[in-house]
Amino acid sequence: MPKPKTGTIIWTDLTVTDATRISEFYKSVVGWEKVPLSMGAYNDYSMNEPADGQTIAGICHARGNNNYLPPQWLPYIIVDNLDVSIEKCVALGGKVLGEKRAWEDMHYCLIQDPAGAYVMICG
Repeated sequence: MPKPKTGTIIWTDLTVTDATRISEFYKSVVGWEKVPLSMGAYNDYSMNEPADGQTIAGICHARGNNNYLPPQWLPYIIVDNLDVSIEKCVALGGKVLGEKRAWEDMHYCLIQDPAGAYVMICG
């Protein structure tokens, strides 16, 4: 599969202390279907569109590698070069939170812009 265009939002997720309760909230309020995703000792959740079952978001527990993530919806945005974007973030007054992480053939990192908003950048 080709890499999405630079600037494309490819994913969004929410990391909270009680993903089970919050996933039920979104199931009830917006109608998403909830699919458990085993993390070993607990489940995180894929949230799917009810019409076609397409996974559109994730709701995760703030545990393990995710314990530092803020409890807000985080979009994941494609960048040309993750290392260069991280350097530019810091040079322009932003912050890098946590370490670069890998998922399949991609790496990603949480940044905070100078206004205080968070986003994941992926490359």
